[in-house]
Amino acid sequence: MARPIERPDADHLAILALSFIASEPDRLERFLALTGLGPETVRSAAGQPGFLAAVLDHVAADEGLLRAFAAENDLDPAQVAMAHAMLSRRGDEAVD
Repeated sequence: MARPIERPDADHLAILALSFIASEPDRLERFLALTGLGPETVRSAAGQPGFLAAVLDHVAADEGLLRAFAAENDLDPAQVAMAHAMLSRRGDEAVD
């Protein structure tokens, strides 16, 4: 069972996921196509609230991608889900 994840770990995991996506042209092309971002806008988008949660949402939505990312980084896929949930809550907290 995966251990609980802290906020800094969730951010780090999402950054790892973005690096994983960017490390392979086909993965990056699909991510950009689905998000509507361009190579020139990823950096500015990365600073926007919700971006890291969206990266993990993208990874979690594709089981093959999720398994490959988890295997490459020696993670339990449940850690990705926990990190996604934590990062997604940031937006909810901002509204309260």
